[in-house]
Amino acid sequence: MARLTIYKDSNTNSTAIPNRFIDEFMPDANAAQVKVYLFLTRMLGAGQATSVSDMADKFNYPEKDIIRALKYWEKKGLLSLDYDAAGIPVGIHFKDLEAPTVASPASTSQSLAMFVENDTTSAATLNQTTTGAIYETPSYENERPSYEKPSYSTAQLREFKDREETAQILFIAESYIGRPLTPAEMKSILFFTDVLNFSEDLIDHLIAYCVDRGKKDFKYIEKVAISWAENGVTTPKQARKFSTKYDKNVYAIMNALGKNNSPTAKEAEYITRWTGEYGFDMDIILEACERTVMATDRHRLEYAESILNSWRQENVRHKADIHKIDELYHRKKTAAKPAANNKFNNFSQQNSYNFDELEKELLSN
Repeated sequence: MARLTIYKDSNTNSTAIPNRFIDEFMPDANAAQVKVYLFLTRMLGAGQATSVSDMADKFNYPEKDIIRALKYWEKKGLLSLDYDAAGIPVGIHFKDLEAPTVASPASTSQSLAMFVENDTTSAATLNQTTTGAIYETPSYENERPSYEKPSYSTAQLREFKDREETAQILFIAESYIGRPLTPAEMKSILFFTDVLNFSEDLIDHLIAYCVDRGKKDFKYIEKVAISWAENGVTTPKQARKFSTKYDKNVYAIMNALGKNNSPTAKEAEYITRWTGEYGFDMDIILEACERTVMATDRHRLEYAESILNSWRQENVRHKADIHKIDELYHRKKTAAKPAANNKFNNFSQQNSYNFDELEKELLSN
């Protein structure tokens, strides 16, 4: 088939899209994710604000799909989000895809305000800077939207079962599980469609993926589903790609902890928490594993959990944050250490350790 020659007839108003987005990011994104990114780029170039509801109306998508698309691009590092107290995006900071290295925020990003219906925040003030149109938005704590399963009533479950498309989904699930579903398990399926907005194909793939790994417990299946939703997975193709990466990460973490076996359900729960709920990148998790191996031969998953949980509370996002915490910890230890008067005091101090307290201290680091 002949090649297509593309001509530019006139220099009309247009929106510039970075080549890197087209080459690296667009092929793996679904239609909703691409539409949202292109639309936001268009609005930024025009110096206009938008909202989640505006985009949902424009593209005829549920607002949950718009938020999921925004979080997908945040996970990919193309933008970062500001949230209001309810976890709704109210500000977007675009990252410069053409920047070869990480620079200061002023030189590597542009910001777009998002106005949310019923939000008390006043309209953002437009400023012109050397980086383009910048909207000043209030600073909000960067919180992730919750994917907590609601307490569905009997009436809600009955309404779900009466839907025409539900029969096929339940049939697929029962075929994989090998028995009729309990009401609680049906509520899990309702959760996948109602809150996570999974398609029938994605639910099919989700349950098949878990059953293939010997996991028929719906609590486990829910955790996998939430992990997919948090990482912007909306199609079976994206799920396969994400699962391949996840499996590699699981075994890398297990090996870093000195374990060569496949993870048990409890061990997988820890790892899912670190990569999903805590949102840590692999370099931070592997750093915690290395410290764990150096500190203890027992209960290593629990030990690593205590380290990573403390880092989460300290808002660690990069390894440089860990170094700062270490330096502060050692300065405090040095300042609190009593002066040694003589050799006898030195010997007494060295032999007066409470090893239980020492272990707690290590865990808190």
